[in-house]
Amino acid sequence: MAPSPPERIYALYQPAIETLHALGVSDRLVGTAWLDAPVLPEFADAQSGVPYVKDLPQREALLAANPDFVLAGYNNVFATTGDESISTRADLASVGVRTWVNAPLCPSADGLSDEAIDPAQVSMETIYADLLSLGRLLGAVERSEALVGDLKARVAAVQERVAGRPKPRVAILLNDDDGSYRVASGIDFGSRILEMAGAQNAFGDLTDKRHVAVSKEELIARNPDVILTSTCCDPATIDQDGKADVQQILTDPALAGGKAIAQKKVFPFLFADRAASLRAPYAAEKVAGLVHPG
Repeated sequence: MAPSPPERIYALYQPAIETLHALGVSDRLVGTAWLDAPVLPEFADAQSGVPYVKDLPQREALLAANPDFVLAGYNNVFATTGDESISTRADLASVGVRTWVNAPLCPSADGLSDEAIDPAQVSMETIYADLLSLGRLLGAVERSEALVGDLKARVAAVQERVAGRPKPRVAILLNDDDGSYRVASGIDFGSRILEMAGAQNAFGDLTDKRHVAVSKEELIARNPDVILTSTCCDPATIDQDGKADVQQILTDPALAGGKAIAQKKVFPFLFADRAASLRAPYAAEKVAGLVHPG
């Protein structure tokens, strides 16, 4: 006999929180933690009505909310190492708490973090399958099917709009505190979003890990047509907050002369928008508007 749907759910990280609102189970949320940006506008009212803490809870605080189910958008909370670890899935199961990691970030074994993930295998189909599986588990089958249908329609509409257009080369740039840069690589889900938006990752051939440190000389040599930031991480962070990152890039003397710099095609973009989650079609719409205006 299948277990009954969970009734007291704790959601960790943006993808998990938005997934549960989208599936219509906001009233079952006993806790939410760690948003990288505001939730999508259609979930704002629902999020305002549930408990939220900015930082990840300790194990004791999590259990104090008496959840029967924990959904995590990223797997590091269940790792045995790292400062974001809360507890392993086996440990939580031993006290009667079921757990789920959103499929795009699900490791091969409990206790492992990103080293267990093959992000190159993640696609929109992974996201759709995860949403449908969660719909069955939560008793929200019809809602999950309607959600997947909407997301597929959004993707199809974006792809139709950009079909046949040249594919600009885009770099997704992470501004580090020391003035250096990292890029989202070919295996980062940001590459899938660029592809849906009719663009290509200027660093798509890099595949060793999701974020790769690159020299400024390499940035100039690759000469992307467009640069997007990867602004993060606060529940109030919006696109406008990326202007500081944009300004740093535009005024970096070592980058002067690059095509995107010269044409001022450097745009704010949110880390939250390049997650392998239900936000991806929305992000593709946003990117398509930047790289294919009009």
